[in-house]
Amino acid sequence: MTPSDGNDAHRPREIAEAVETLGVAKANMPTVTLLTLAVLAGAFISMSGLFYLVAITNTELGFGPTRVLGGVAFSLGLILVVVAGAELFTGNNLIAMAWASRLVGTRAVLRNWALAYVGNVVGCLGTVALVAMANVASLGGGGVGKTALAVANSKMALPLSEAFARGVLCNALVCLAVWLTLGGRSVTDKIVAIIFPITAFVAMGLEHSIANWFFLPYAATLGTISWSAAAQNLAAVTAGNLLGGTVLVAIVYWLAYRRGAAK
Repeated sequence: MTPSDGNDAHRPREIAEAVETLGVAKANMPTVTLLTLAVLAGAFISMSGLFYLVAITNTELGFGPTRVLGGVAFSLGLILVVVAGAELFTGNNLIAMAWASRLVGTRAVLRNWALAYVGNVVGCLGTVALVAMANVASLGGGGVGKTALAVANSKMALPLSEAFARGVLCNALVCLAVWLTLGGRSVTDKIVAIIFPITAFVAMGLEHSIANWFFLPYAATLGTISWSAAAQNLAAVTAGNLLGGTVLVAIVYWLAYRRGAAK
């Protein structure tokens, strides 16, 4: 197979090779760099979550169009992560492809995931504090605050099995969005590649663990929430995200394109 030329998108096999190479770099990233970029990613996802809340507040578009609008708004987060540069736990689940090819060890993968997750959470909580200070909840006659509470309560009301399954499906789409960006050659290519999968997961009500680290704590600044229900949601969604990104995307594509190249 000849490589794609300078104007075409990278082919899937080339994307798989790029994911492996990127996975090695991420697994070996210095701690300070990784944590700094992870904090940024948490902030980026939180700002997209806030954009989502504002976008869907007081709309009269109907159920489907409103959710699609919110999904387009939420796409901002991954666009910032990919184009501006940041380390997002859910996207970094693709490192499993480099692990499957024995290019990085288990310890290095777990280190990356742990540090990325911690940094993401710090970024989310810091953004929650700033958003609360800015009183964004008062926009729309207090409608944004009411929307934030409704979103958080709906998440905490999910049975654990549903939260887990929604987490699996969500991160399959998130990792596919990251996968597609590696097929593009320009910033425009990458933005377009992100918008459709991310809009889809939001519109379908799927669950993203890092986004929930914004939605749930932010709701806590606006009213009383069940911390037990919040913790259960975060645990189930995180586990689901991990399975969806590693198995349904990284390992599946490894089996398709890189299994024979494993060292």
